Amino acid sequence: MTNLQGGNGTNAPGLAPQFEGTGNGTSDPMAQFYNQVTAIQDGLATFSGNVSRISDLHSRTLNTADDGASRQNAALLDDLVGQTRELSNSLKEKIQALSQYPVSRPQDQTIRKNQTALLRQKFVEVLQRYQQVERDYRQKYRQRVERQFKIVKPDASPEEVAAVVNDTDGAGAQIFTQALSSSTRYGESRMVYREVQDRHQDIQRIERTLEELAQLFNDMSVLIAQQDEAIDHIQTTAADVEMNTKAGLGQTEKAVVHARNARRMRIICLWTTLTIIAILALVLGLYFGLPGSPGHPNNNNNSKSS
Repeated sequence: MTNLQGGNGTNAPGLAPQFEGTGNGTSDPMAQFYNQVTAIQDGLATFSGNVSRISDLHSRTLNTADDGASRQNAALLDDLVGQTRELSNSLKEKIQALSQYPVSRPQDQTIRKNQTALLRQKFVEVLQRYQQVERDYRQKYRQRVERQFKIVKPDASPEEVAAVVNDTDGAGAQIFTQALSSSTRYGESRMVYREVQDRHQDIQRIERTLEELAQLFNDMSVLIAQQDEAIDHIQTTAADVEMNTKAGLGQTEKAVVHARNARRMRIICLWTTLTIIAILALVLGLYFGLPGSPGHPNNNNNSKSS
């Protein structure tokens, strides 16, 4: 079976990435983040390679004339499609987990957003290529069934051909059986019928794969919508924080102005008080200290002598 692990020994398909450690002894959160990015990139490369191999096996199945080789290709195709299904689901889970990777610094949040968007885009591109491969070969298988049925019944009506190609509710098998009973080339017709049955199985497998791919597309759309909502919430919160910060700065500036005014008033009051005290001291000094002033002691003594 194909090894679906990343080139650096990352998690097997179906397992969610572990953020606790990276196996290299580092505890740097962004180093762990980049290890997860590398693991997803490796998984995407494997996924893309699997799609190319699936396309090649489809081509070999259609072009081989050997019944045994055709069945062997079909078995390989079943195995590879199953592995690719597990890998695609694992990649979806890892990308989703990466979008929620815990980071705190704004620059790390930007890195997480950009890396997740890039990986998601690459994943969707491979999904689209896989979807196109399956659609193309579904059409080719149907054309092969149509050609094979016309070998058995060259005069088949368009309705009969459509019934055999689509095989709705077993109607195609019944029509093919009736055509076999009237065919003059019974041995060849039986071989053609077996191939038609095999091609129907291929078509059914492709239909299941296309349904799974459609579900993956839907899951990725939901993830994108959820991330957009989270980004909008973060932006709204950041805007609120900015507004609150500006309001707080405004209040702080007002408080600073008030504090400066109050300090200025205290200084003015202090100097006013000191000035008044100095004036009083000067007046009292003049009143009691100068000769001839009413409050001078000599004047009082002279008054008593008289």
